[in-house]
Amino acid sequence: GGKRWGVGGGGSRRAADLYGLHVYDEGIQDDTSNVTRFLALSREPIPPTNSVDKPYKTSIACSLKEGPGALFKALACFSLRDINMTKIESRPMRTNPVTSTGAKQSMQFSYLFYIDIEANMADENTQNALRHLNESATF
Repeated sequence: GGKRWGVGGGGSRRAADLYGLHVYDEGIQDDTSNVTRFLALSREPIPPTNSVDKPYKTSIACSLKEGPGALFKALACFSLRDINMTKIESRPMRTNPVTSTGAKQSMQFSYLFYIDIEANMADENTQNALRHLNESATF
């Protein structure tokens, strides 16, 4: 492809060198402890292509069915397969953040969970964990 005007990105000087890109500005963070993450998106799992000793990091998002132990069951999908979870965050759902349940119509928040695991999506063990998670996930 040719030059694309009006398009930019954030990255390291090394990335710019690797891909023949021009660095317009450096040190743009507002906090020196900031860390930028870059994503590779794919419809199909990407098999490992390097011999780096660092494990792959995979990020997933899911929402869980309501019920006792729902989060525990979701996390057990990874623990039972010795997959290290490095991060979990939750945010209220943008659509229907509050639901009514039961005869007394108690209000409960519906959450979207963001989970980081040290695993590659092409690995059969990871695929089994995600199939297991899908049993208790609504998304």
